[in-house]
Amino acid sequence: MMRVFLGVAGIGGMISVIAGAMAAHSVADPKVAELLRTGALYGMVHAVALVALVALVGAGSPQPPRSISALIAGWAFTAGIVMFSGSLFALAAGSARWVGIVTPFGGVGFILGWAAIGALAFWR
Repeated sequence: MMRVFLGVAGIGGMISVIAGAMAAHSVADPKVAELLRTGALYGMVHAVALVALVALVGAGSPQPPRSISALIAGWAFTAGIVMFSGSLFALAAGSARWVGIVTPFGGVGFILGWAAIGALAFWR
């Protein structure tokens, strides 16, 4: 499962860099540029968080409660990147405004992921 998270981190980080570059160099509309910047920032931060999670879990053999918390964090960050950043990128690309309904669910995924990371501190 950690390979999946590492793959998502790589793809999410790559797309975030592309979106940030587009916002800085090729988009004239300030609203579109802001959507791209916000999606890129959150996507990159959580791609790095996924890499850190993979490194943390790989550093030792996780105990059952710890591995469950790590899986929750990984899937929550993955869902957050796809739903939050992905919906902002889609909106910037001209998708229908209803796509924005997905964005807050991605934010909840990020919050859940960080809560699960915090829970890792309580498992030995």
